Amino acid sequence: MAVTLNRRAFEHAKELINEGRIVLDERDAWSEHRPTAEQENEFIRLHGFDEYGRWYLGLNDEKPEQTKGHYEFPYGDFSKIHRCGVLSAEGRAGQYQHYDIENAVAHLHGMLDARKGAPASKRTRAASPGKTARGARHSAR
Repeated sequence: MAVTLNRRAFEHAKELINEGRIVLDERDAWSEHRPTAEQENEFIRLHGFDEYGRWYLGLNDEKPEQTKGHYEFPYGDFSKIHRCGVLSAEGRAGQYQHYDIENAVAHLHGMLDARKGAPASKRTRAASPGKTARGARHSAR
């Protein structure tokens, strides 16, 4: 299985963080916060697979593009990015050795945590480019 970083989704996630469209929740909340299959189906019906794909950081080239299976590593609820989704994706990407995805998600994690702990005047600044929790194995940019 060849799963690669969905750069379009990565850029979308960074935009959401910069716009403040975030939920700073804890890791264990993802099972409750992630979209249900019904919510996914409704989103696809209303917006199509192209827009659906912007919410998934991985692309599986072994699955057809117009299927949900083509998209992996969700990070939000079709409205906001969730810290719990990012943490879940980071762990799974590392577990399956998808280093480009792991590094991208670590960057998003850093951006979210900077928002979580930053004073109001610094909340518009993004995390340092190229910094990841595990070091730069591969560039996520």
